[in-house]
Amino acid sequence: MSEDKFKKIIDEIDSMSAIDLSELVKALEEKFGVSAAAAAAPATDAGAGADSDAPVNMVLKEAGDQKINIIKAVKEITGLGLKDAKDLVDGAPKPIKEGVKKEEAEEMKKKLEEAGGIVELQ
Repeated sequence: MSEDKFKKIIDEIDSMSAIDLSELVKALEEKFGVSAAAAAAPATDAGAGADSDAPVNMVLKEAGDQKINIIKAVKEITGLGLKDAKDLVDGAPKPIKEGVKKEEAEEMKKKLEEAGGIVELQ
């Protein structure tokens, strides 16, 4: 699959808020008669952790002392608005992103840890 072929769509999705993404998922589920939850089920497979390409979930365990920096980093990583990012950080421990490639998750984890947060990859 060529990434260039889908770049415009990916860029558009990347710029969406969490609410818009939720509505998009629901619309796609209705349109194609599928469930996003069923597609995500293999990510929880016990053997998935051994594969470096296996999707992982990022969980913000603690915001630490630099809460503003964590909110900015979460906002950048997730594409959430400021209020949504703040609510996520205030509610820690909370999942930040789910089903992320391990390499990408490690980069995001590093960014959040540099900002002062404690992140766990599951």
